Amino acid sequence: MRPNSLHAADLAHMVHQQTDLDAHGREGAVLIARGEGVHVFDTEGKEYIEAMAGLWCASLGFSEKRLAEVAYRQLLTLPYYHTFFQKGHEPSVRLAERLAAIAPAGLNHALFQCSGSEANDAAIKLAWYYHNVTGRPAKKKIIGRIRGYHGNTVATASLSGQPHMQADFDLPLTDRFLHVSNPNYYRFGQSGETEEQFSARMAAELEALIEREGGDTIAAFFAEPVQGGGGAITPPRGYFDLIQPILKKHDILFVADEVICGFGRTGHYWGCETYGIRPDMLSCAKQLTASYQPLSALLISDPIHAALIEGSRRNGSFGHGYTYGGHPVACAVALETLKIYEERDIVGHVRRVSPAFLDGLGALGEHPLVGDVRGVGLIAGVELVADKATKEPFPPAAKAGLLVQEKCHEAGLIVRAIGDRIAFTPPLIITAEEIAEMCARFRAGLDAAWAVLRERRTLAAE
Repeated sequence: MRPNSLHAADLAHMVHQQTDLDAHGREGAVLIARGEGVHVFDTEGKEYIEAMAGLWCASLGFSEKRLAEVAYRQLLTLPYYHTFFQKGHEPSVRLAERLAAIAPAGLNHALFQCSGSEANDAAIKLAWYYHNVTGRPAKKKIIGRIRGYHGNTVATASLSGQPHMQADFDLPLTDRFLHVSNPNYYRFGQSGETEEQFSARMAAELEALIEREGGDTIAAFFAEPVQGGGGAITPPRGYFDLIQPILKKHDILFVADEVICGFGRTGHYWGCETYGIRPDMLSCAKQLTASYQPLSALLISDPIHAALIEGSRRNGSFGHGYTYGGHPVACAVALETLKIYEERDIVGHVRRVSPAFLDGLGALGEHPLVGDVRGVGLIAGVELVADKATKEPFPPAAKAGLLVQEKCHEAGLIVRAIGDRIAFTPPLIITAEEIAEMCARFRAGLDAAWAVLRERRTLAAE
C-alpha cells in the first residue's frame, strides 16, 4: 500500500466508482497527477500511455491549452446560467446550432445534460413522453442488448445489460426493460455460421421478442454503434441493416448511443455514419468536450420535438431539465473542441493512423493469450482465451483480463479489462509512433501475464 498522506486520505474518505472496493482497501489507488498529450503521470512520477483516453473520452489528450483558455474566458464572462423558464445564453444556443448542423440527418434539436447517463436517461423519458403525446400510451418497454452499457441512473442501469451494475441494487427496476443477445460474433457465432448469418439470427431474435411482447408495447431500442462497455465489440456485418427495418415496421424508436463513438472515434464523425444507422435520437458526451468539461447532448428528430411542444401545450410546460444542463463554461469548451476537430482534421487523422492501430493490435493475434482482435477507427477489443483452437474462455476465477490489465500497468500502459476482453480507445491525437509504443507495451503486458498463467497451470498439475 502506498503510504503517503494523499493515499491515506483517499482510503479514508473517497468511494471509487466501478471498483473492487475490497481490493482497493488492501492495495490503494493509483492517483494521477498530470497529463501531457497521450501520456499521464501518477503521483510517484511513473509515466503511462493512456490507451483508454481516461474513460473513452480524452480525445485531444491531456494538455490542450486552448480548451483551458476558453473555459477561463467564459468563467470571467458568465460563469453559470441555466436554460430553464425561457432563459438561456449564447454558448448553449451556438452549440445546439452547431450540433444540428453536423448531426445525422433529421436530428435538429438538442437537450443538454452533464453526462452520458443523463442523456440516455432523458432519451428513455422522451420515448415515453413522445408515445403518450401521440396517443400510444401502451408503448412503454425499452429494448437493450446484453453487455450494452448506457449509464448508471436507475433507468439506464436497468437498460444496460451489465449484471454487475444491477446486483444488490434491486435492478432492473421494472419489467419495462428487455434485452436481446450480445452481438459478439467471435464469442457467440455458431459453428460454420458466417457473420451475415449471425446477424440474421440476431435480427430474428429481435423480431421474435417484439412479436412475443407486442410491438404496440415497445417504445424504443437502444444500441451503441460499437458496444463500448461490453468490451469494444464491433457489430457483425449487416447487423444494423437488418435491425432497422424491423424497428420501423413496429414503429419503435431507434436511440443511437454515441457517447463513446461520436466525434470521430470510428473514423467517421458519427458511428451512425460508419454503420448506416438512421436514429430518431442520438446521445453524445465524452468527446463532445474532449472530456475537459462534463457535458452531454441528446439530439432529437423533428417529430419528437413537435411532441414536446404539444405536450407542453397540454401540460403547461415541458417538465424536464437539469440545473447544470447547458452550462455556459461546458458549452464554450464544447464549441472550441468542435473547432479543433475541424481545424486539425481529427477525423482524417483517425483514418490515417487507424491502419497502424488495427494492424499493430492484430499482429498480436498470434500471442498464446489472444483469441480475437476486432476494431474500427481508434476503438478495438482484444479477447483473451485459454485455448485458441477451441475459443475456450478462462474460468472467471483466473481473472485473466485483470491480470493482463495489471501487467500492462506495470509496463506503463493503461488499458481496460472488461471481463476477458481488453479495450483500447486511445486519444484521437495519437501518432503512429505512439501507437507502435502502445503495442510494444501491450505485448510486454501479455507476455508477463502469460508467464504467470503458465506457472499457475504448472503448479496446478503437480
